[in-house]
Amino acid sequence: MLKARVITALFLLAGLLSAVFLLPAFGWLAFVSVVCGAAAAEWGEIVGFPVFRKRIYAFLLGFICLAGGLVAGLHREETVAPFSLVPVYAVSALFWVLCAPFWLRARWALSGSGASAIVGVVLLLPPSLAMAHLRLLSPWLLLGVMAAVWVADIAAYFTGRAFGKRKLAPSISPGKSWEGAYGAVLAVVIYGFLCLSFTGHGVSDAGTGVVIVGALVAFTAISIMGDLFESMLKRQAGVKDSGTLLPGHGGILDRIDSLTSTLPFAGLLVLWFAR
Repeated sequence: MLKARVITALFLLAGLLSAVFLLPAFGWLAFVSVVCGAAAAEWGEIVGFPVFRKRIYAFLLGFICLAGGLVAGLHREETVAPFSLVPVYAVSALFWVLCAPFWLRARWALSGSGASAIVGVVLLLPPSLAMAHLRLLSPWLLLGVMAAVWVADIAAYFTGRAFGKRKLAPSISPGKSWEGAYGAVLAVVIYGFLCLSFTGHGVSDAGTGVVIVGALVAFTAISIMGDLFESMLKRQAGVKDSGTLLPGHGGILDRIDSLTSTLPFAGLLVLWFAR
């Protein structure tokens, strides 16, 4: 299993870097739309859609992603600030801030295909468009945000294995601990300041530093929440992985769970500074 995970990870990284740096804007948007549709198919499987409905849902969500990106101008290299995405990002942000924490606490189960379809759109469409948006500004910006999520995941895993004693959410994901979460926060804060220093945006005063630390802590918390949310839904569905597309890694949703919650916030923040 470890060998399969490593090989798959290397192929995924090579494919991602090739697509990020080599595809034109429209090609990247189309690629992201295909990923969105594939993730939607896995979502349909988790929530129990029949095969035909799952395929229609996946096609529609991929098409909506492509159409939304075209309307926002994400297929044009010169697009800088697609403010039409603000409502899309805002809906996602409100979901993760106002709804997801209570959902995780109460462990509500999705009931009804309509509600399941709507939640799937909220989970998958905003981060997909954010992937197209951030890459349009800079491939390194997109990779930097994604790397922050990976840093959080890796730090949480190893810190949790070494020091984990208090369970973070035992009924949802027994392997996660508060110590792992603290390790993730520390790692992301260090990573964030290293990135700022490397790009020449050093912290000029204590107040700015406090704001940046607060933002990085919030980013990490949102990342962990996205991971826990998918874990809860998979547990309720009685499945270990969202799919089998990626040997050793499960499905697409298993790899982007934390990105579904963090990328829309990154997109919203970028548009805020672009005002």
